[in-house]
Amino acid sequence: MLLVKPQRYMNACGVAAESVARYYRMVPAMFVAIHDDMDLPLGRVRVRPSGGTAGHRGVSSLIEHLGDPGFARVRLGIGRPPTGWDPVDFVLAPFNETEQELIRVALERAAEAVEVLIVEGAERAMNRFNAGGGGTAPR
Repeated sequence: MLLVKPQRYMNACGVAAESVARYYRMVPAMFVAIHDDMDLPLGRVRVRPSGGTAGHRGVSSLIEHLGDPGFARVRLGIGRPPTGWDPVDFVLAPFNETEQELIRVALERAAEAVEVLIVEGAERAMNRFNAGGGGTAPR
C-alpha cells in the first residue's frame, strides 16, 4: 500500500496520481481518494466506492488524469461557507479551536474508514461510516 500526498494544489492532484498509476501499473480501482467536502457537515466522514465529481475540482482532476471515475473516495465534511464567503477562501481558512478538535476526531475516523475500505471492502466501510453520526453545524 502507498500513501501519496501530492505536492501540488488539490485542483491538480490528478497529475501526481497519473504518474503513480503509470509507475506502479495501477488501475483507478486501486486508488482511494481522501478529500474535503463542503456538502457534508463539519467532521462528518463518508465513504463512496466511486462516482462523479460533485463539483470538487480535485476529484475532477483525478478522473481526468486517471481516465476513469472508478476509484473509492473517503469524504471529510468541512461544512458550507457562511453567506458572503467565497468558497475558495472558506476552504483555505484555518479552523478555529473547536473545529480543530472535530477535525482531529474526523481524521482519525477517516483513517479508520480507509483501513476498513481496503481490508473489508466498500460495502462494509459504507455501512460502518455512512450511517448518521459525526459532524456538527457548518462553521
